[in-house]
Amino acid sequence: MNRMCLSFLNRSENVGLARVAVAAFAAGGEFTVSDLEEIKVAVSEAVTNAVVHAYGTADGEVTVRCELGDGRLVIEVEDKGQGIADVEQARTASFSTDPERLGLGFVFLESFSDQLVVESTVGVGTRVKMVKLYRTGVEGE
Repeated sequence: MNRMCLSFLNRSENVGLARVAVAAFAAGGEFTVSDLEEIKVAVSEAVTNAVVHAYGTADGEVTVRCELGDGRLVIEVEDKGQGIADVEQARTASFSTDPERLGLGFVFLESFSDQLVVESTVGVGTRVKMVKLYRTGVEGE
């Protein structure tokens, strides 16, 4: 089992940092190119949610933890921000507290993960855990 932890400020320019770091880490597994693209999208969505929603305009820390081994990649994105009042509602398509956003972040996370767990407490923060299983074989299957 291999592990990685990355912490950074909730700034939009750090979304790309997280995306590339996790993709490079995941490349050590037996993922297809398509899987790696899905992992990058999922990380971008989870980190963007934390950057946009967790702290408002204040600075805050976002932490990305990964574990790779036993046929899977586990990614956790965590913030200590304001939390989500209604996680089930937030996971529905087109729901967003920001009218400028489409509200599809969790929909993408669901579709690009084999397992998704969202834990949040108002005033304490949010932790999103995504699991991606290896899909070895011929590319394009």
